[in-house]
Amino acid sequence: MQHSQTHLRTRPISAGHLRAFEAVARHLNFRAASEEMALTQSAVSRQIQSLEEEVGVGLFLRHTRAVELTSAGAQLLMAVSQSLPRIDSAVRQIRQSAGRRAVALTTFASFASMWLIPRLEQFQRDNPEIDIRIDASDATLDLEVADVDMALRYGPMGTMPPHAIRLFGEQLTPVVSPWLLKSGPPLKKPQDLAQFALIEAGDAHQSHLEWLTWRRWFDEHGFSKLQPKRWLYFNYAYQMVQAALTGQGVVLARLPMVAEALANGDLVEPLPNQRMDSPMAYWLIVGPRSAQRPEIKDFCAWLMAQSKATRKTIGEVPDPDTIDDLD
Repeated sequence: MQHSQTHLRTRPISAGHLRAFEAVARHLNFRAASEEMALTQSAVSRQIQSLEEEVGVGLFLRHTRAVELTSAGAQLLMAVSQSLPRIDSAVRQIRQSAGRRAVALTTFASFASMWLIPRLEQFQRDNPEIDIRIDASDATLDLEVADVDMALRYGPMGTMPPHAIRLFGEQLTPVVSPWLLKSGPPLKKPQDLAQFALIEAGDAHQSHLEWLTWRRWFDEHGFSKLQPKRWLYFNYAYQMVQAALTGQGVVLARLPMVAEALANGDLVEPLPNQRMDSPMAYWLIVGPRSAQRPEIKDFCAWLMAQSKATRKTIGEVPDPDTIDDLD
């Protein structure tokens, strides 16, 4: 579609057809876009044609079996793909403020299942009018535009934004089911680990989580040549701990994640003097659009109280060089 400069509009375009444009541009396919939007393909096509007439230039090159963005279309897509999520997020916030009070947070699956969810019952009991939604995913969401209020994240201090609040750090320590120790060989010194199956993450040696490996723990304590009875690998921390709970071996666990299991005796720490420091910590990040809502403040206060209890359980000493909110 070609237009002369005299046909270019000067007034702002109407926004009604931008969602159809974004869907077609994302799929580069009118049929897929129409299915997503629950419209007929001809209806989507008419919306795109109307938008092109308003803009004054062609936005797509239409081939026999494919659709391609023009340079003008690519320029418009960049703006639309940034603006529509912000608009949608604002509308959700408005709807939310007019309806039920709710807290939406994102965190990684192991932390959700091993630390957060077991503690949520208390918050729900004390705050029955607040709904909770947990997005358990390893994907890092942008709190500026995502449909979540806060994030609970895991990483070294240098990877966190300045306003992140450190909840607690971590140490790594061998843990095991007590009945495995009763029925199996003794585990009173590091060398005894050679008689057990050892559990760890299957991809830890190839990823940025190498400090979570048994090999690093062996090197740290001077047993670099130690070999276990066998290895047992899993993808996620909660799977590794579950295997230890059922007596399948010894896991090098993140102490904050198993603190409750140690406290109630489901797991035991056979080598308490052999803990290893980790460079990682757990952080709270609150989205700028959500920070002042009363339910967010209530949930953050509850999180800080729970974090204080975890720090006490794992014996964490405050570090004045961090941005901790320690007491």
